[in-house]
Amino acid sequence: MLLYHFRSHHCIVFSVSVSPCQRINSILFPGIELWIKRDDLLHPQVSGNKFRKLKYPLLALAGQRPHLVSMGGLWSNHIHALAHAAAIAGYPATALIRAAEGMDSAMLDDCRALGMQIIYVNRETYRALRDDGQHWRRCMCDVSEQHVWLPEGGSSPAALHGVAELVAEVRDQIDTLPDVFMLACGTGATLAGIVAGTQGHSQVLGVAAIKNGDYLNEDIRCLLQKAGYPAHQNYHLLTNFHHGGYAKISTELIAFCDMFQHQTGIALEPVYTGKMLFALHRLCLENYFPAQTRVVAVHTGGLQGKRGFPATIVS
Repeated sequence: MLLYHFRSHHCIVFSVSVSPCQRINSILFPGIELWIKRDDLLHPQVSGNKFRKLKYPLLALAGQRPHLVSMGGLWSNHIHALAHAAAIAGYPATALIRAAEGMDSAMLDDCRALGMQIIYVNRETYRALRDDGQHWRRCMCDVSEQHVWLPEGGSSPAALHGVAELVAEVRDQIDTLPDVFMLACGTGATLAGIVAGTQGHSQVLGVAAIKNGDYLNEDIRCLLQKAGYPAHQNYHLLTNFHHGGYAKISTELIAFCDMFQHQTGIALEPVYTGKMLFALHRLCLENYFPAQTRVVAVHTGGLQGKRGFPATIVS
């Protein structure tokens, strides 16, 4: 479990006992040796890859009184995690949410209850926020030196350092690096961090949770470069398991998530980890991997997002 310790009102110190790496024996994944890296258990709110990506950007602010600003959708795991982290640290926070004024979700209710300010922006403005690292200033009524911008998904170069630590944890837990790390991709930062951590060893398979995700290859390359890591090439992005696009699901995906949860007792959400494990299931059926390939699949958390989907995968 992840623990937070306070050294002062303005300083948050992350102290982490390592998330478990759980061996999985299931007929859904024939021919491989499978472990699940249970980052969903790092913290009940600031979970998974969001904790890892926020770790070093927030530690860099220790001793300051920042006002955190970021962007996301109605069910953004990043915004949800940031709201909790900001509340724990005692920092004010604002989220620029891609939605029409008045649209709501249980996630936004959580964020407001934690003291986060919500500002709605339209699709055109949201695109501008992605393209221009300073455009967020035009969305705020009052911007000061205390305002600190965190990009969509928390995917800053500094975020890679926290994600890279996962690799050493896994090596210690299973006494070797696996043949393959597998994970879901939204912005590409988590994949880039794991690639950095492998230092060119192991293969890293990313499953794009979005439609037309080939552009992520360039984003991954840029993130590695900006974070000061070599241009490792030991990864491959799979772009045909998106089930219609970001936050889109299929009956086939729902059935798979239900079956996986029934067999393993591990909760899934269908936006990221569910799609990744579905892809792994399909690859196993197609004999994609050599026999007894060691695979560590990363459960990146984000279970709060299940509330936006059918009850068949929420219970």
